[in-house]
Amino acid sequence: MEENNIKIDIIGGTSSGSMVSALYAMGYSPDEIYSLFKKHAKEIATINSGPIIMGITNYMRNKEIRIKGLRSNQRLEEVCDKLAGKKGIKNLNDIKMPIVIPTVDLISEKEYVFTNGMLGINQDEKYITNISVGKAVRASSSFSAVFCPFEYDKYAFMDGGILDNIPVEEVRKQGADKVIAISFESDKINQKSNIMDIIMKTVDIMGDKIFEKNLNSSDFVLKVSTDGTGLLDLSKMDLCFKFGYKTAIENMDKIKEVLK
Repeated sequence: MEENNIKIDIIGGTSSGSMVSALYAMGYSPDEIYSLFKKHAKEIATINSGPIIMGITNYMRNKEIRIKGLRSNQRLEEVCDKLAGKKGIKNLNDIKMPIVIPTVDLISEKEYVFTNGMLGINQDEKYITNISVGKAVRASSSFSAVFCPFEYDKYAFMDGGILDNIPVEEVRKQGADKVIAISFESDKINQKSNIMDIIMKTVDIMGDKIFEKNLNSSDFVLKVSTDGTGLLDLSKMDLCFKFGYKTAIENMDKIKEVLK
């Protein structure tokens, strides 16, 4: 979009999308964001199946230790706060570009949205503005069965994709008149699928109706194929980047038509 002089005024993203959204809104270029992902992805995302299975077993045996069964996502928070500091930013409301980052509270079973509070929507308790960039991204990215719920204040936050994987409506509330949604094709389950593939497919099935509603309310959906790449498969990062770029270029004329 930048190569085609399309200016992004408002941005929103959930889970890994919250990382991209936060970095872009803080002023990092697409090339810089890609480089940062390649630099930090392994230390943030690398996890083997052992702790995942152990965490699930612990949860089934004793629900009191469910918070401690899986891996902490603290390193992601630290990296995001460090990168924010380089831009002179600490809290989400220090960011100039309007941004929305959904999450879900396990305790109240409700969606919350981290935002820098444009248009006065922070009057609703659903919206949280006084929080560090790192904590907001960590909360939205605490994917079930991989990372522990993020305990913050009175909340236990989990991946926002549970209820709002593509926050089209929240972006509109920030004042966007044209919204381009980015979605990824759901991979098929086969004999080569691992436990993470199955978990992801389960989440996709449960969220299909919610995602469909959000996608239908956008002005254009850019659907990207990832060729069976798993959630934490870092070996295909370059390939996925190329998939995304190629898909955007192939649809650029349609995107420009929508934005007229």
